[in-house]
Amino acid sequence: MPLTVTLLSLCQALLVSGNILLIAVSPLIGARLAPGPAWATAPVATQLLGLMCATIPASLIMARLGRKRGFLLGNLLGLVGVGVAAWALQAERFGPFMLGTWLIGVGIGFGTLYRFAAVEAAPPALRDRAIGLVMGGGVLAAFLGPWLARTSRELTEVPFLGSFLGLGLLYALALALLAFTRLPPAQRTHGEGPARPLAEILRQPTFIVAALSALIGYGVMNLAMTATPLAMQRAGFAFDHVATTIQWHVLAMFLPSFVTGRLTARFGVPTMISTGCLLLAGCGLLAQFEAGLHGYYAALILLGLGWNFTFLPATGLLTETYRPAEKARTQAANECLVFTTVSLTALLAGPLEAGLGWAGLNAVLLPLSLLPLGALAWQRLASGAQRPQIRG
Repeated sequence: MPLTVTLLSLCQALLVSGNILLIAVSPLIGARLAPGPAWATAPVATQLLGLMCATIPASLIMARLGRKRGFLLGNLLGLVGVGVAAWALQAERFGPFMLGTWLIGVGIGFGTLYRFAAVEAAPPALRDRAIGLVMGGGVLAAFLGPWLARTSRELTEVPFLGSFLGLGLLYALALALLAFTRLPPAQRTHGEGPARPLAEILRQPTFIVAALSALIGYGVMNLAMTATPLAMQRAGFAFDHVATTIQWHVLAMFLPSFVTGRLTARFGVPTMISTGCLLLAGCGLLAQFEAGLHGYYAALILLGLGWNFTFLPATGLLTETYRPAEKARTQAANECLVFTTVSLTALLAGPLEAGLGWAGLNAVLLPLSLLPLGALAWQRLASGAQRPQIRG
């Protein structure tokens, strides 16, 4: 596997470490600064809103300036957001804190494209393995993120200020790694030539299955994961228990990435996505039982595995739906759909957890988890299980 893919995997690890840190502390900061409990997850929602706002511009900027410059820009924006959030914590200002998390989210929006950069840097035959290796960087994050959350939150007199100092260090390290990363120029990866209308691309059954699987996998996972710190705090668990639960969850999200590509090649995308949907539903079923701390562990592990087996195969499937000249617009449309959903789920996590409780929230997610199964059945009817062989 090219060195470039390894460096991208390390950048992904730093990005996800920061996300885990934010997931662990942002709802708790929101609960302290927000005007009411229903607003506790609003900083997570504004972070994801920033990510959503960046999805289309990030793809178009990289199509023009190249992946490397785009990733550098994203990390710089993340550092600006860290500075704003740190000031807001010191001033105990909820609105500016959400502005800071929004800017951090914009930076993360550029980083979500690391997986597509890996596809471009690897030989076509290693596409799925390259995606898996980059996403597998999250295994390092599973240890680094929770450790940073535990050790940094009380480093300063201002609660959680140390967490954002640590986050700034992660983005600075990513900038250093990117300086040594060699990525193909935009004119080579995106290309020119005839391009179909975007609406025609989006109507393809394969695109619909890929986008819906990623959307459901990420949305269901994010809603349950964002609500977990609040649910566990309400149940009386200590912060260390929350951080450990998130750690197990993130390990389940990313550890299978090293073999997901091989499993997809052997069993096929439909089988992998179907398995992922059943795992997501298993999390919802398990949450209906009072199983204590180990119940949270088991549910979040199933949730992480379900995300991996839906999102990663869907990413590979998406690359079969466009030509080089259509890449930027198609990827931008996919990212916008997925992360708009993710933003909405983060915004809904607080009110749903407060109103329905942990079990009720997961009961709502159960039928949603199975939607891609219907899309796969429709695809087989619509296209006779024949996927277009268009490679990016």
